[in-house]
Amino acid sequence: MEPGMGPGISVVLFDLDDTLMAHSAAVDHAIDRAQRGAGALAASGAAGADAGGFVAFAADDPGSVRARWRELEERHYARYLSGELDFLGQRIWRAREVLAPYGVTLDDEAALRWFAEYVRGYEEGWALYDDALPALDTIERAVPGVRFGIITNGDLTIQAGKLHRIALWDRLELTPVRADGSVDEPARSGRLITSAELGVAKPDPAIFAAAASAFGVSAASCLYVGDRLTTDAVGGAAAGMRGVWLARPDRNLTAAAADARDARVARALDADAVNAAANRPDAVNGEAIRVGAVGVNAVSAEADAHAATATLPGAAAPSGDTVPAGVTRIASLAELPALLA
Repeated sequence: MEPGMGPGISVVLFDLDDTLMAHSAAVDHAIDRAQRGAGALAASGAAGADAGGFVAFAADDPGSVRARWRELEERHYARYLSGELDFLGQRIWRAREVLAPYGVTLDDEAALRWFAEYVRGYEEGWALYDDALPALDTIERAVPGVRFGIITNGDLTIQAGKLHRIALWDRLELTPVRADGSVDEPARSGRLITSAELGVAKPDPAIFAAAASAFGVSAASCLYVGDRLTTDAVGGAAAGMRGVWLARPDRNLTAAAADARDARVARALDADAVNAAANRPDAVNGEAIRVGAVGVNAVSAEADAHAATATLPGAAAPSGDTVPAGVTRIASLAELPALLA
């Protein structure tokens, strides 16, 4: 952890999924529930000719199913963020592909019905991390007048629903930021910035700039913390914020593998790589997303990987297995208040 990040910070911004809310645990709960329910669906006769496939899905190793589901989430949500798929389209692809190995074929309507049942399980699992509220309380004591916000690569309605459910909407006094920069309730002190509303996703510097603008402060006055090294911490730092990478010890293996990869190559490219990748007109394409998207928070593999490996302005190049220069790594939100002291 690096001390001394606190002076001048008046806004603390967070990613939502797997930073404040235990998204991966909720995903595992939901896909386990879907797998258990597949046998009952087959037995009821509702599965028709696909009954045998649903039985096979129900009988498969849960760990293998979870891993495949996470990979599909990474791949197809990135396609949605890039504009290749719409929101329902990424759901259809995920439902079809998780069941296809068992011989189950779903048309669009059936895929969306299956996914709606999955979402019910996902919502059952929504929960706040235990370290979130204590960290917020401590930050408020350390930085009088501090304001909080969320920057998330997601749909406004869904992400707002999560924040209401886990009791952060009012705790952070959130109000949505619209595409034109306006807010619904200006009197509230917090801001919710979503990629779907703004039309741009992390790690694009524009979404971080929009967040700072919504608070009426410079990027240098903001600290941003998220669970993804490239999309969150490096993306925020490259936009001029203080970037903090929350690398929880129990984070899911898909995210951990991507972050480890990016840390290993963190000295391979020059300081302009993040902007070059983010601004290339062809930076987002299906092949790039397929082979290496960092995850739910990725726009394209190339932009994300280049952002990860860039040396940030004014910082020394990283060495060994360290994180990129200019980024601070923490293992728990309990460590965050010390950065603001």
